Amino acid sequence: MSEKKTMVRFFTIADFEEEELWLRRQHRMGWKLSSVAPPCFFTFERCPPEDMIYRLDFKNGETDDEYFQLFRDYGWEDFDQYAGWIYFRKPAAEAESEADGELFSDGLSKVEMVKKIVLTRMLPLLVIFLCCLLPSWLRMFDGGIFNVLSYVLYALVLFYIWLLVYCGVKLTRLRKKYEEK
Repeated sequence: MSEKKTMVRFFTIADFEEEELWLRRQHRMGWKLSSVAPPCFFTFERCPPEDMIYRLDFKNGETDDEYFQLFRDYGWEDFDQYAGWIYFRKPAAEAESEADGELFSDGLSKVEMVKKIVLTRMLPLLVIFLCCLLPSWLRMFDGGIFNVLSYVLYALVLFYIWLLVYCGVKLTRLRKKYEEK
C-alpha cells in the first residue's frame, strides 16, 4: 500500500473551518497532512489513525519565531504554510477542554483574522473584478462580438460574482459568530 497520497480539494478563503474538519477526518482514517500545494493539492502520509485537531491561522506572512513558539508552548505543531495560511495540529487527547482545542482563546482574535482575510484577499478580488473583468465584459457587449474568448470571459465574470458573494456572506456570518463568543 502506498505511503503517500495526493488529493485535490478546493476550499475558498471562507471555508477554513470545513478544511479543518476534513483534515481531521483524513487523520482519523490514517492519513496525516504533510503539505499543501497550489492550487488545491493536499499531500498526505500514511500514519496510525488518531484523532488529531487541525487549525488554520491566516497571517499572510506576518509571523516571527515568537509567534510559532507561543503555539508550540501550548502543544500545537506547525507543519506547513500555504497562501497566507499556517497549518497547525494537535492530538485531541491533549485537549483537556474545548478551549485547548482552539488556537485562539477569544472570539476577538478570530474576528481579527476574518478582517485580515477580507482586507488582504476579498478586497483585492473585488478590485480586480471591478477594474479589469467587469469593464472588459461590458465592452464585449458594445462590440456585439461573441467568440470563444467572450464565453471564457463570461464564465470568469460569473465565477467571480459567485466567489465574491459566497465568500462575503460566509465571512460575514463567521465574523458575527465569533463576535458572539
